[in-house]
Amino acid sequence: MSAPTTNAIEAHGLVKRFGDKTALHGVDLAVPTGTVTAVLGPNGAGKTTAVRILTTLSAPDAGTATVAGFDVLTQAVEVRRNLGLAAQDATVDALLTGRENLIMIGELHHLGRKDARKRADQLLEEFSLTEAGGRLAGQYSGGMRRRLDLAATLVARPPVLFLDEPTTGLDPRARAELWDVLDGLVDRGTTLLLTTQYLEEAERLANDIVVIDHGRVIANGDSRELKRKVGGDQLRLVVRDEDQLDHAAAILQRGAGAEPQIDRQSRTATVPTSSGVAALAAVSVALADAGIDVDDLGMRQPTLDEVFLTLTGKPATDEPATGPNATPEEITR
Repeated sequence: MSAPTTNAIEAHGLVKRFGDKTALHGVDLAVPTGTVTAVLGPNGAGKTTAVRILTTLSAPDAGTATVAGFDVLTQAVEVRRNLGLAAQDATVDALLTGRENLIMIGELHHLGRKDARKRADQLLEEFSLTEAGGRLAGQYSGGMRRRLDLAATLVARPPVLFLDEPTTGLDPRARAELWDVLDGLVDRGTTLLLTTQYLEEAERLANDIVVIDHGRVIANGDSRELKRKVGGDQLRLVVRDEDQLDHAAAILQRGAGAEPQIDRQSRTATVPTSSGVAALAAVSVALADAGIDVDDLGMRQPTLDEVFLTLTGKPATDEPATGPNATPEEITR
């Protein structure tokens, strides 16, 4: 039996090496049951390597990990019985219908023919694929194939689900539809760990965000916590007349006590502040007294894109490494 735990996924000090390259340098993770954790990082950061260890597809060189209370090394069979994995590429058989794919997987899980058919029909309805269930999977759109692939991972009702970049290649509409499906899974108690390079996806879905770079966890917390860690609130103004931008920026600096960043092309000045609404009110009065017309003045937090760039020094959509010198982790992300 599994050991009692409030975390569906735990990892302590995970290390993984590929020859003389170290992909993971002592990674720690904790995913509470019934929540969503997103793992962010540029290509080559170690995201997929961590997922492969947690799903028993690879063994760590050091460290320990449990999934659903079972050890990934000593209780690998029990771990596999309690997880579903949707990898980056859809794994459904294009020469079978959607329903046939799900029935086949159900039989592989020893459900029996009758139960496998019943479960297939349940999942087709749940994922809005009932009308397409009799069509060959190879005729599905990218979003439909991704939903079918996710449905296939849920045939055996695993309590823990790993999603490795689940919406890569999907258009915005298909991505939003899949997000709604994932919301439903979490509402029913499924625990999700997903890797992604889409910051909007992490902010939309995750209770907790873990940022990995060069095989190390460099930050974690929810979206607001991460934003506060790299700058907190900001005052931002847009002047109507570019000639007044320098004067407005000077007022902004006096009100916030820090030097603003100026973007002349957008007629914008932005400055960090710890005074919040009080600073906003003081700047607003000073701008009015100086006769400076503004198109916009407000308080904002840095975007998650800005957080990611600050933490890693790289944009979230960094191109994958390729070529003869790329490490296995760089190729697989």
